[in-house]
Amino acid sequence: MISLNRLASISFLLSGRATQKTTKMALKKMLAAAINQGVPEARARIFGHQLNPSGKKSPHKILRMKLFGEKVAQWYPHDINKDDPLVMARQEQERLSKLEMLKRRGKGPPKKGQGRRAAKRNK
Repeated sequence: MISLNRLASISFLLSGRATQKTTKMALKKMLAAAINQGVPEARARIFGHQLNPSGKKSPHKILRMKLFGEKVAQWYPHDINKDDPLVMARQEQERLSKLEMLKRRGKGPPKKGQGRRAAKRNK
């Protein structure tokens, strides 16, 4: 994983031809480069983050969120009216009786093909 430039600089430092000041500077540069390269990768690996070196938008933030659909569904009580056939039959009977009453007064729905749109078309 070490590049050829780094190997050359390490061998130059170890050969003894470099002064103490250049040795310190070179080591600092190498350490800074190693930190800048390895720390974000290690941090992402440790904390479970997604590494995004390009800085482009990604959906990881949304995909990481907890799902909350079940909690919303639990908030509302279960509707027993839809499960009970007696309740559904009673509601249907009420609807039919109301519709019959409206038809007797002449306020019910028109027969198929005799509504407003059909009246407009015939004009």
